[in-house]
Amino acid sequence: MSLINPPLFNYFKTVIETDLIPDYLILQKENHAPHPLSLLAAEELQQHITSQTDWEHNFGLAATLNSSIVGKMFGVLVVKNAENQIGYLSAFSGKLAGANHHPKFVPPVFDLLTEGGFFSIGMQELTLLTKQIKTIEISEPENIDAIKKLKKIRHQYSYSLQQEIFSRYSFTNQKGLFKNINDIFKQASYKNPPAGAGECAAPKLLQYAFLHQLKPLALAEFWWGQSPKSVNWKHGAFYPCCKEKCEPILAHMLEGL
Repeated sequence: MSLINPPLFNYFKTVIETDLIPDYLILQKENHAPHPLSLLAAEELQQHITSQTDWEHNFGLAATLNSSIVGKMFGVLVVKNAENQIGYLSAFSGKLAGANHHPKFVPPVFDLLTEGGFFSIGMQELTLLTKQIKTIEISEPENIDAIKKLKKIRHQYSYSLQQEIFSRYSFTNQKGLFKNINDIFKQASYKNPPAGAGECAAPKLLQYAFLHQLKPLALAEFWWGQSPKSVNWKHGAFYPCCKEKCEPILAHMLEGL
């Protein structure tokens, strides 16, 4: 492997035909098949998911009594390095097997699970407030004013914590310009960023590519596992990047591409 490649640059297992290599970034489109190279990368990643032994995640694809079934959106980004070698990066949305870091996958833009970090401390405070509210509701149900006051405090604290989270997610583009989620959504005239913004696979992939001087060529995301109750995603099917969480972020990251 070339020394210029970052550790998560994956070479294809098969020879890549030159005429398949795009000149510019190809994104997955609604009701369209992925670019052939991103489809090939996805097939190799799916083989890895089913054969790896580094982690264990219940996708709900086999008979099980475990109720904690969580399907997952995965993504692949075909890239070119400075020596014009073609490879791909892999990512998952949110957490996988309860963790943010796994072999073969790019890291999160910001790791909320850092032990002793502000997020874990903030969640402890929210849990404490919730317990205090429940205690009063049970022991002093007539004390409505106290309950309302604590609920207001919890709401304000939760909002402040979420804003702090968004400020830590800073995304770059090919020009090296960084913007955090709060600024991105504000400048795009969107409403407040939704929870989970910045945790999708596509922004993770582009962030890693830009930080390691890799040229993005083709991106695709696919769902792996049982369908969630809220969305009718199918196992193994490909989907374009979501609009609610990703559109403003990608508009910044893909500026000029």
